[in-house]
Amino acid sequence: MLAQVDIEAACGADPSFICRQVLERTDSARWAELADVVFARPLTILLIVVVALVLSTLSHRAIGRFVGAMADGRPPARRLRHTLRDTRVANVLPPAVLDTGAVSIRSAARAETLGLVLRSVASFVIWVIAGMTILGELGINLGPLIAGAGLAGVALGFGAQSLVKDFLAGIFILVEDQYGVGDIIDAGEATGTVEAVSLRTTRLRDVSGTVWHVPNGQILRVGNMSQQWARALLDVAVTYGSNIPEAERVIKRVADEVWQDRTWAGQILEEPEVWGVEDLGPDGVTIRLVVKTQPSRQFTVMRALRARIKAALDEAGIDMPHTQRNLVLSTDASTPAKKAIPARKAAARKRAPRSRS
Repeated sequence: MLAQVDIEAACGADPSFICRQVLERTDSARWAELADVVFARPLTILLIVVVALVLSTLSHRAIGRFVGAMADGRPPARRLRHTLRDTRVANVLPPAVLDTGAVSIRSAARAETLGLVLRSVASFVIWVIAGMTILGELGINLGPLIAGAGLAGVALGFGAQSLVKDFLAGIFILVEDQYGVGDIIDAGEATGTVEAVSLRTTRLRDVSGTVWHVPNGQILRVGNMSQQWARALLDVAVTYGSNIPEAERVIKRVADEVWQDRTWAGQILEEPEVWGVEDLGPDGVTIRLVVKTQPSRQFTVMRALRARIKAALDEAGIDMPHTQRNLVLSTDASTPAKKAIPARKAAARKRAPRSRS
């Protein structure tokens, strides 16, 4: 039986199985060292590569299942809520835990982007660990490399912390489906239609055609005006002398006509509602009308309703308030009248055409 000192002298402080066996059978440090270089290290490196490939494949499959569930509009948490909804457990759970049944039409695109990011991150982590393990097997001291990488990471983190913040915010935007391409959102200083969503920025185009590039990390709050359904809200003002119940009937009749019109079929989701008097302003009474519409269609519906309601109110003899101004013309008492008369005559002479002799 060889001593531990002899094994460490021939195979190192962490001897491999092949080196130990060759040394015990041949009692030759040279053959043991040669066997370790030719067989042990390549087999160990091959094993590391195989393990990394297996882990990478498993992680990609797990991510693929997660992404597939998101593409179907049913992530795992929602599927669990859907299962619980039909069981007795649902009777004791709060409503927020149960499935709402809402499915995002952008789930496939959102899942594809998120899946690409998760696969890239998983592959990077797995192969970096595998590479460092292989370098260790080759006898390279990893201490200086790890220290240098740590310092570089700290410097890069301080210099690119806003970039990291943007990427993390972009991932949460995709996971939570806060908004997507085609949505009309209010992102603070910029409001408009979303044209592109990446992990770093969101591109908006406002009503005037200006394109805004907003870093995701700077979006502190966002209002989505076109997710699942929207609401057309109209405040119609009539004068104080108008018959308010009659005005409400006219507004409701016009809204129902638009709702039943085939041109607007599918754009208005529910029967329009007249909520009644909303405000008593200085010029008139405001009556509120609300119409539930498809996402992003509320603005088109409001324009059509305004035109029809205006025509119907005019036909019914119901006046809409308008601003009136009283102009008071006064002559300064300090100005002599004899100075004002020549000025008028001079103005009249300028306007009168000259006769040709």
